[in-house]
Amino acid sequence: MTIRKLKFVKNDEIFSTVASFQYSSEAQIVKGRLEAEGIRVFLSDNLTIDTDPLVSNAIGGVKLKVRFEDEDDAISILKSINRYSIDDQGNAVVCPNCNSKKVDYFTNVKDFKSLISFLVGFIFGVLPFYTKYEYRCENCKNKFNI
Repeated sequence: MTIRKLKFVKNDEIFSTVASFQYSSEAQIVKGRLEAEGIRVFLSDNLTIDTDPLVSNAIGGVKLKVRFEDEDDAISILKSINRYSIDDQGNAVVCPNCNSKKVDYFTNVKDFKSLISFLVGFIFGVLPFYTKYEYRCENCKNKFNI
């Protein structure tokens, strides 16, 4: 999730782009959180990315937009959301090397099975049927699995 401030006008209302996401599923979750707080939220480019997820970075991701007057409230709510990985019980994932809680979850294409899946998906224009995931600590760059 990238928090940013961009504005545009539609039907005499000013809207502000407060965040962008690589996938629409992430944007839908945050949209629900903001709507629960009473903020009207609009998504743009979500249907394009749902149709072809590989263009997400090229078009800047799914944009989460709010009315200009709700911008500050939306940004404060977005900043309160923990962006790091949690386990199934809701606890922060801790790096076994440095005990940091700044741990992200990434896809990995380093083993043979993941590489073949990626190549088949790339050649035939389909999503990969196998991906390997791992955690990575932002502090010490340690990669690990749970």
